[in-house]
Amino acid sequence: MQKSLIILTGPTAVGKTELSIRLAEQVKGSIISADSMQVYRHMDIGSAKANLSEMQRIPHYLIDILEPTEEFDVVKFQEYAKQAMEEIYSYGRIPILVGGTGFYIQALLYDIDFTKEQEEPSYRAWLEQEAAAKGAHFLHEMLAEADPEAAANIHENNIKRVIRALEFHHFSGKKISEHNAKERKKDSPYCFAYFVLNDERERLYQRINERVEQMMAQGLVEEVRQLQKLGCQKHMVSMQGLGYKEILDYLDGNCTIEEAEYRIKRDTRHFAKRQLTWFRREREVTWIHKQEFGYDNDKILTYMQEILAEKGIVS
Repeated sequence: MQKSLIILTGPTAVGKTELSIRLAEQVKGSIISADSMQVYRHMDIGSAKANLSEMQRIPHYLIDILEPTEEFDVVKFQEYAKQAMEEIYSYGRIPILVGGTGFYIQALLYDIDFTKEQEEPSYRAWLEQEAAAKGAHFLHEMLAEADPEAAANIHENNIKRVIRALEFHHFSGKKISEHNAKERKKDSPYCFAYFVLNDERERLYQRINERVEQMMAQGLVEEVRQLQKLGCQKHMVSMQGLGYKEILDYLDGNCTIEEAEYRIKRDTRHFAKRQLTWFRREREVTWIHKQEFGYDNDKILTYMQEILAEKGIVS
């Protein structure tokens, strides 16, 4: 018998946190964060973590489990999330995967195989040196030549994924885009409901701008300054998150605070657009357009409950 899994995702700032907590209360669920930044301690403001009172209402997993000097990737996410799910099932609860990192969600939902090809540290080191010396764009151009589809789907600033795709091609002679497409066709081992929360574009962009302004007011600059004191540097995985790299630039004297805030807003809007493109490619997704429910979470939750009952996830 397939175990149940609920997914609640959508673009950044759309309102997933509040809805996920209320849903978890209704279905006796526990929340697993599908976010690449919320795993890190000391990174609360920029990653938009649920606050302490929200997390006390419902058990949360994969939040504050690593130091920002540690690396985190989709393979580790899949491993930690599976462990969390087993614990949640043992308590008789339903795991609810919440967050906007579509690749993480896909990896868990379809149990994607990340068996690594032969590794050669010297090749990875060379790629990293090339990126440092010639920039992310140069590496991305290498990938575009080897695997155009992968290059189209991986942002050039995501150096870690670009390097992984180049490594895969180098050692296997195959395209990682074809490997991932094959993995995506697998059936999920779970009985799942995959909800994507969305809003009208202008309204979503306004929420993004307001969230960034709120983060600045809450002390994002001081949060990043403290991370610097802990030894965090721009090249680290944790510092690649939106808001962190821009504020680091400001603290390093490379831009004004106004420029940093402008870039955070602009790049977050671009990120939200890429998130929606990703979710539109996914299978068996239930879209929830907030405007169609009059922005009433009670109505949205009633609709979600109906879908969950149809799928046999709740009675």
